[in-house]
Amino acid sequence: MTPETASPTLNATAASQAATFTGVDGKGILITEPAMKQLARLMQQQGDAKLLRVGVRSGGCSGMSYTMDFIDADAIQGDDETYLYEPSGAPSFRVVSDPKSLLYIYGMQLDFSSALIGGGFNFTNPNATQTCGCGSSFAV
Repeated sequence: MTPETASPTLNATAASQAATFTGVDGKGILITEPAMKQLARLMQQQGDAKLLRVGVRSGGCSGMSYTMDFIDADAIQGDDETYLYEPSGAPSFRVVSDPKSLLYIYGMQLDFSSALIGGGFNFTNPNATQTCGCGSSFAV
């Protein structure tokens, strides 16, 4: 199958996997273009002073689950890592993660799908040895 005959869905999937962003320093979580757009929309709704905290906690189908929440800047802990993301055409935002969570999510890709079934934020974690069907929990 040539690129000209590929379905639009395949082309869109390939494009979202190719366009990923990291923090300004080249580190942090990989965020796809659709996820960047959705995060920019959510950040505008939350207000300028909010940051996105991404992490893991015990629980879920496979033993650990991902967490994402908006926090105030004064909720940053002293040992947290903070990454600045500057999407083109949208305001910049910061992503915060604690050092323990970074051990499990380093190199993870955050994507977003607007599909009616299976839509929402999706995590692709190269460190996971097992994931559940819902995509929000994993094991290492």
